[in-house]
Amino acid sequence: MRVSYRAFLLLLASCAVGSSRWHLKGRRALVTGGTKGIGKAIVEELAALGASVHTCARTEAELKTCLQEWKQKGYDVSGSVADLTVVEDQIRLIKDVSRQFDGTLSILVNNVGRNIRKPFLSFSRDEFDAVFDTNFRTMWDVTQLAFPLLQRSASQSKDGSWAAVVNVGSVSGIRTSAMRSGVPYAITKAAMSQFTANLACEWAKHRIRVNCAAPWYIGTPMANEVLQDDVYRKAVLDRTPMRRVGTPEEVSGLVAFLCMPASEYITGQDIAVDGGMTVNGFWLPTDFDR
Repeated sequence: MRVSYRAFLLLLASCAVGSSRWHLKGRRALVTGGTKGIGKAIVEELAALGASVHTCARTEAELKTCLQEWKQKGYDVSGSVADLTVVEDQIRLIKDVSRQFDGTLSILVNNVGRNIRKPFLSFSRDEFDAVFDTNFRTMWDVTQLAFPLLQRSASQSKDGSWAAVVNVGSVSGIRTSAMRSGVPYAITKAAMSQFTANLACEWAKHRIRVNCAAPWYIGTPMANEVLQDDVYRKAVLDRTPMRRVGTPEEVSGLVAFLCMPASEYITGQDIAVDGGMTVNGFWLPTDFDR
């Protein structure tokens, strides 16, 4: 019998009878950009494991559709309409979260992102600012604004668990993984990696853990735009030891783990979800097959 990744994770959680280490019951989470792709998978993963989740989208129609879908599944999910590149929307989002969760927040997942694929010399200042503001500045601002809620949650925790911040980065931000993602995208993800490491050290005294999930190509609408090119897709698969593109649920599984008490001693880490791409030096798919 074939079991899905999510079903396996839920089965694992259900087997941990009497343990609070492998589920997220009672946790309160904010997932930015949670109505499609990886963000949507993260919302559903956290909610399925018992968390109450708040998310945001730029359009009311998109948010409303997802909220109705999640309600039918029995998930405890609420949401706000917000463009997180707008400071006023950031402030309003955190106020909504504070009201929803009584001034506390156990989990923050910074997932908002975008890309513009073109050569470095073709980028205008406005295009660079658009990528930087979406990928990095929104994470910086929302994390700052969420700090009082995260700190309060950690200090009031009945089981002693820490609050958790998980940033959704990319393998393009890892120094050994130069990619054809474009320079601005790569440097924003590299900045996210350093942000994660440094903030983990600074906020440990507040009982707040900070980690980063770094995906390779995942089957999302944004990635599928370039993977439609058969030549490009073959090059991606040839570079990936597992010989396939990842799924949003494989990223959300890692994010969920990094939010659980079971990962309580993990902080400041940049963990690749990449089918082995970042460790693939000179290793061909046919090696040792002969």
